[in-house]
Amino acid sequence: MNPMEELDYTDSVAIIGMAGRFPGARNLEEFWQNLRDGVESISFFSDQEVEASGVEPDLLKNPNYVKAGVLLEDKELFDAAFFGYSPRQAEIIDPQQRLFLEYAWNALENAGYDPQTHQGRISVYGGAGINSYFFFNLASNPTLLRSIGFPQLRYSNRQDNLATRVAYKLNLKGSALTVQTGCSTSLVAVHLACQSLLDHECKMALAGGVCINSLEKTGYLYQEGGISSPDGHCRTFDAKAEGTIGGNGVGLVVLKRLEDAIADRDVIHAVIKGAAINNDGSDKVGYTAPSVNGQAAVIVEALAMGRSEAETISYVEAHGTGTVLGDPIEIAALTEAFRATTHQKGFCAIGSVKTNIGHLDTAAGIAGLIKTVLALKHQQIPPSLHFETPNPKIDFANSPFYVNAALSPWQANGMPRRAGVSSFGIGGTNAHVILEEAPVIQPSGPSRPWQLLVLSAKTKPALEAATANLVGHCQKHPELNLADAAHTLQIGRQAFDYRRMVVVQGLDDAVKVLESKDPQRVNARFCEPANRPVVFMFPGQGAQYVNMGQALYQTEPTFWEQVDHCCELLQFHLKIDLRPILYPSKTQAEAAAQQLKQTSLTQPALFVIEYALARLWMAWGIKPQAMIGHSIGEYVAACLAGVFSLEDALALVAVRGQLMQQLPAGAMLAVPLAKSALEPLLSENLSLAAANAPESCVVSGPIEAVDAFQEYLTQQGLDCRRLHTSHAFHSQMMASILEPFVKQFSRIRLNPPEIPFVSNVTGTWITPAEATDPSYWAMHLRQTVRFSEGMAELRQVPER
Repeated sequence: MNPMEELDYTDSVAIIGMAGRFPGARNLEEFWQNLRDGVESISFFSDQEVEASGVEPDLLKNPNYVKAGVLLEDKELFDAAFFGYSPRQAEIIDPQQRLFLEYAWNALENAGYDPQTHQGRISVYGGAGINSYFFFNLASNPTLLRSIGFPQLRYSNRQDNLATRVAYKLNLKGSALTVQTGCSTSLVAVHLACQSLLDHECKMALAGGVCINSLEKTGYLYQEGGISSPDGHCRTFDAKAEGTIGGNGVGLVVLKRLEDAIADRDVIHAVIKGAAINNDGSDKVGYTAPSVNGQAAVIVEALAMGRSEAETISYVEAHGTGTVLGDPIEIAALTEAFRATTHQKGFCAIGSVKTNIGHLDTAAGIAGLIKTVLALKHQQIPPSLHFETPNPKIDFANSPFYVNAALSPWQANGMPRRAGVSSFGIGGTNAHVILEEAPVIQPSGPSRPWQLLVLSAKTKPALEAATANLVGHCQKHPELNLADAAHTLQIGRQAFDYRRMVVVQGLDDAVKVLESKDPQRVNARFCEPANRPVVFMFPGQGAQYVNMGQALYQTEPTFWEQVDHCCELLQFHLKIDLRPILYPSKTQAEAAAQQLKQTSLTQPALFVIEYALARLWMAWGIKPQAMIGHSIGEYVAACLAGVFSLEDALALVAVRGQLMQQLPAGAMLAVPLAKSALEPLLSENLSLAAANAPESCVVSGPIEAVDAFQEYLTQQGLDCRRLHTSHAFHSQMMASILEPFVKQFSRIRLNPPEIPFVSNVTGTWITPAEATDPSYWAMHLRQTVRFSEGMAELRQVPER
């Protein structure tokens, strides 16, 4: 292997997304099936069909009239509302531009990117064919011309609006260039996109082409010596080859610098090693004729740009029009280019997609490129159709090439599989691209057992269709990594108003739940656009239990890292590792549950779990605009807000719990009464510890006093509940520890909160002065938790 053949991806471009619709194929999966199976997607019409399309009977009688065409299913359909067009606006837009816009969207979705949220410029390059729709459907309609006006019709049908229309509708802020080089348009667009990426003008680029003939089932008049076939078949490189047939189609690829694609863990379909374009100049017999020298030069340049030796190319997707003049010139040019570095014979397969779908004009190059990418992915070379006897004007025996006439395995032969793709335009603009199979990327590692799948659409029927599509995709691809799919659905899709979400465990579960739409597991609703701020809420003592967050600790790295870090810091203060208490063995579970009832351990344990959970949400991108905590929970809120560091917060919580542990035992009682009704009933030994809701409070005090009060309330018909606490928090029984607790603050730095949170002491937003005053935290320990007022304060913010 030549030193230049070392795997160097510095100047390479990855194909990370593809979309297209070609004759006989609604999507690329069907396109590959047709290619693999050798399907010719050319239609032949009856006299009645052709006459119904408006062909004159006299023309139909002409023996040279060929009743054949290459149709594109549903090419007239367009989801106007999805792209913000009214039906009237859509019907006067060139169908080529409508399809190109639709498939640009599809290509970005296939790549897994939402242009609205993507950080980086996205460029778009593409071209369209002659706008027959304008001539035959719009300009010929005088009523329409009068009602719409020619300027509006012109604006909606100018070919040079193709790329900028996509940029506008999809909010793409890189370059937006419409390319017009005849038949080579779409491959030239790919080359320009690659150059833009390698010059770092953009982060990603869309490139492709479209060609739509608005006339249906009309056939064509064969002229000897022209480009059209006399019988509707394209027999590239065969002795009977006499031309091709025009077709319809659209295709786009999404491109990114290979090094970036690898770093971003994109799906890489193939790699563009090198690309080149040139023009024949006047070195040919006529303007529309091809040139051996021009084609050979562009192939040599593309090989050089890709640092690839010709003998490493094992397949060439030829321009391959099947014309008397074009085929021999193309093989002569390829042979001249390859002979510059190798004299091997018959080692490189060659074929042409035009034998399957005809000549797609401005979309011909992208059709050939996508075909070759699919062949690389499947490691098979599909057959080039109708090849029986070699064209006598082509010396295949002494060339590097042989026509691949049957489906064959694509052998690697110790090298990455590589291919060349050619596209040559009338007028002499030539393009050639060197493709290489995608590098082997390590698959995603193990993920959490449960995955969140989210779907959205602009309409309810579209949501149902999206759900069915996801189910079908899961069924067709049992090898699918569900975590990868969940990531793409969340990150790579634009969020619309009709939404559906489900939490599933594995592909089979996903299919089962989405098919059944079990309301217990599937959440679907219409969400009007709104700014919905997130509030973090942190519970207080009494919410603890053994194995809090155990599944998260076992599966979520962010969670377990935070828990471990906090527990390691706490060991200095507690002289014990909390983890065996939080997550004990089965034999130690009962003992751990008793330990968690000790407030000296309860408070640090709650803080650790709540803090780790908050950090997990924040790592997932869910960040609070406000917070509220209940008692010890406010310490978590204050720590996240930056009032004190994590180390200081843990020290304070540990001391707080230890000081409370030293106090005489007490009790707390949940009472279903309003604050105003409860306070007159309290004796001097009892305190209102918390007002949690309009009709729910907590009383705190000595055990005997609480027992007597509970008996009294029960006799009054009130259903009261004792809380699982060891002490009478937020009562006068805390008075003796206030001073020693305040002294702990002399050792730490207090800062104004960076995230607003609601105070338990005041029931409203904490002020910087309160947050940085040690006496506030003493009052917080002793005084009533005004949680109900705090919740009311939170609800004052619109849309919260």
